[in-house]
Amino acid sequence: MDLRLDTIPVSEWGFFDESIPPLVIAGPCSAESELQVMLTAKELNSFGIHVFRAGIWKPRTHPGSFEGVGTQGLKWLQKVKKEFGMKVGTEVASEKHVYECIKYGVDIVWIGARTTANPFLVQEIADALRDTDIPVLVKNPVNPDIDLWIGALERLNQAGVRKLGVIHRGFSTVEKIPYRNDPGWKLAVELRTRCPEIPFFADPSHMGGSRAYLQELSQRAMDLGLDGLMVESHCDPSCALSDAKQQLTPDALRKMLESLTVRQKVTNDAEYNENIEQLRAQIDVIDENLIRALASRLEISRRIGEFKKAHNIAIVQASRWESILSTMIEKGRENGLPEEFVSVIFNAIHESSVAEQNRILEG
Repeated sequence: MDLRLDTIPVSEWGFFDESIPPLVIAGPCSAESELQVMLTAKELNSFGIHVFRAGIWKPRTHPGSFEGVGTQGLKWLQKVKKEFGMKVGTEVASEKHVYECIKYGVDIVWIGARTTANPFLVQEIADALRDTDIPVLVKNPVNPDIDLWIGALERLNQAGVRKLGVIHRGFSTVEKIPYRNDPGWKLAVELRTRCPEIPFFADPSHMGGSRAYLQELSQRAMDLGLDGLMVESHCDPSCALSDAKQQLTPDALRKMLESLTVRQKVTNDAEYNENIEQLRAQIDVIDENLIRALASRLEISRRIGEFKKAHNIAIVQASRWESILSTMIEKGRENGLPEEFVSVIFNAIHESSVAEQNRILEG
């Protein structure tokens, strides 16, 4: 089901040149000095980056780490606007940050992953933004909780924020993976499906945590049809005070953007449209058959539940289920289906069957 938000299309923001996709927001992780900000902005502006980002307040895990230069950095962003005509943006995590951004003419703000996870702070920020015209981007929460993400969008929208977008930066994980954060593309696709009308950015910098992964993650975002990228770029990443490993020089960013293949969302190609509609019609028939088959299976599960109740038998028969799952995984493998895919599908079916039988036993 789509999430209905009262929003203004990104084409009416006046921020991006949409004739040259993707939409790009770039700049250093942190504003560290006026010289660093101005040098980076000048280089980014030279090849068409129109929206400059820089962290002013940095939420750090440990005290004593560089936590941003604070309000004085907003003066440097003002100078970027004046000298290069760029839009400027930064992260906000409190109403005080919002009021300071308004005071210094910041054009766009975003809510970070840690803040998105706190409804109290999101509401505080939403109230501070009430009656303003500042676009707000919302990063996914640290953990893969789509309701927290959606709830943040709803709070902002209810406060009158109509220029809304999202940033996907991946999720914290204890698993050993090559990236800084688990990309979790599945959740991004789900939110994209539920909120198709709002601009959707990927943040490959925080997702990857290393320059080595930025191109592949950016390309994946393009393959999925996301609208744009927020990428960290520093005039000299080697001396960056935060997240040095994941920042690109402006020239490296230019080359990366040039290497990307941007996928079209629609086309007027008659052959493509005719063939894709035929294939989709076939999928529709298969989906209808799947629904009928699942309904028949669940009805048999209910009959089994009635039979178990009559004979005072426990619902879950672990050995039986393990045998079924193992068999289905093997049959899936024979038909070219990944084990994880088959496992997810049949575990969901099993959970529904158990729930139905439990309802019968309690009835």
